[in-house]
Amino acid sequence: MKIFLDANVLVSVLNAEYPVYQHSSRILSLAGGSRFKIYTSPLALAIAFYFAEKKSKGTAREKINVLSSRLEITSMHRGTILETCKNKRVHDFEDGLQYYSALESGCKVIITEDRDDFYFADCEVLNSRGFMEKYLF
Repeated sequence: MKIFLDANVLVSVLNAEYPVYQHSSRILSLAGGSRFKIYTSPLALAIAFYFAEKKSKGTAREKINVLSSRLEITSMHRGTILETCKNKRVHDFEDGLQYYSALESGCKVIITEDRDDFYFADCEVLNSRGFMEKYLF
């Protein structure tokens, strides 16, 4: 199953933000396994880098490099932008870009700690804990 990680999930891992970290880090540990293919977007990585750099000066680039080598990276192109603009239900442009980027890569689940951000989604949206409870236990 292809799953997409929103920026806030990446930030929780990079900055070891408890209590979310205990769930989000477990999900990231699934990367490279056979059951799940884990995706994120270039935009999510940029956002994660920004917040990691604020907290741990000097190590954010190395952390993003490790993440990028373990995760699949979605594409963001003209079609992603046009789909986001076309969907009148999308109020937050960044969330729309993440959503369409995930869909274009075939992701069936979006994992985010702000599920309300994806109120317009036609795919499953779970937080880290909800994903673990549904798919790992």
